[in-house]
Amino acid sequence: QVQLVESGGGVVQPGRSLRLSCAASGSIVSIYVMGWYRQAPGRQRELVATRGSGDTTNYAEAVKGRFTISRDNTKNTVYLRMNSLKPEDTAVYYCNALLKTEGVAPTNYWGQGTQVTVSS
Repeated sequence: QVQLVESGGGVVQPGRSLRLSCAASGSIVSIYVMGWYRQAPGRQRELVATRGSGDTTNYAEAVKGRFTISRDNTKNTVYLRMNSLKPEDTAVYYCNALLKTEGVAPTNYWGQGTQVTVSS
């Protein structure tokens, strides 16, 4: 069974920084893509950033230049460094991974989410 465990959320003032972490565990054979999505109250879940196994990255326009996604493949962990945070970044942030386990086709998995609140 695969688990994605997020950490690092919290309450921060505008302009400050946070780093989120997400560690994948279980009978993982290969991880293809890891990323972060977010969902603000009353809005649909949206992509924040993804990073492929070949280090290809993709960012939402709203976070380009402020957020950086990185991976530690030895730890099956993905990070999201968030700088210059704005109130509109307030949301529940979800970790996502497209990965393969023994005997199972590549599947999408989600973490439980971590709250990020940007407020003065």
